[in-house]
Amino acid sequence: MADISKRFGLRHLRAAPTSHIRHLRRGQVVHDGAGLAFWFRPLVAAISEVPVDDRELAMLFHARTADFQDVTVQATVTFRITDPAAAATRLDFGIDPDSGVWRAAPLEQIGTLLTENSQQHALQLLARTSLADALTDGVAAVRGRIAEALAAEPRLTETGLEVIAVRVVALRPEPEVERALRTPAREQIQQEADRATYERRAVAVERERAISENELDSRIELARREEQLVTQQGTNARREAEEQATAAAVRTESEASRRTTLATAEAEAVRTLGAANAAAEADRLAAHQQVDPAVLHALALMALAGNLPQVEHLTLTPDLITDLLGRLAR
Repeated sequence: MADISKRFGLRHLRAAPTSHIRHLRRGQVVHDGAGLAFWFRPLVAAISEVPVDDRELAMLFHARTADFQDVTVQATVTFRITDPAAAATRLDFGIDPDSGVWRAAPLEQIGTLLTENSQQHALQLLARTSLADALTDGVAAVRGRIAEALAAEPRLTETGLEVIAVRVVALRPEPEVERALRTPAREQIQQEADRATYERRAVAVERERAISENELDSRIELARREEQLVTQQGTNARREAEEQATAAAVRTESEASRRTTLATAEAEAVRTLGAANAAAEADRLAAHQQVDPAVLHALALMALAGNLPQVEHLTLTPDLITDLLGRLAR
């Protein structure tokens, strides 16, 4: 919207760079261009403001497919006014000289024109298309059909409009139909999920079985090695016992031989000593036979005196002396 200020009964207009101003005075074009700024007299001026920037028009309409199913089409059309003079002559873009506001609603008229043309051609296309095809390829088909129809519409060209782009945002069936269509897909997805779950469980079970088999094989191998160890330990113990028995037998035999040899030697020594003692005793007896008996008595007394205990103190009582004297007297 242009900025209009008042001064001394005149008006000053300043337009935006994206607005095309067409100023007529008494039916003659005085100013014509974008982004103008000028003074004018309101009583004799007719001013039109035509936007020349890109505009977005969102549209939402319902259609019916060939199998009598309702669908909702959501689209966006981008357009611009390329011929402001033609647009100003075909549509009312006149503004109030005091406020700068449009007297009519030209952009709504353009929106209605574009929406009706787009809706007409989209309905014709979808009426010959089944719901399944519409949901599969309908977005591209509807977009192409609307773009072709708007480009070939003569009224848009005469009005100075140019369609820059057409976008179909969504093409959806009724909620009940959509839920019904989603059910098989959801079931299939659920089946795939269940199958994946079962496969994961099967893989887990197979892995657990493999682990159990490995553990069992390990236990069997361990038991076999323990058996070998016990057998080897028994063999080693038996061999050690045999060696110990052999060593004990050798030691016993050696000890017996040693004792036999020692006993023989002791017997021989005793025999030799006895013979020597006998010979000595015989020589002593022979010597005693040749000695006088008195000498033998004296030797006997000497031997007896030598074997008597040592007497340190001798106490003689009258009784003892009397007894001795009596014995001597007898």
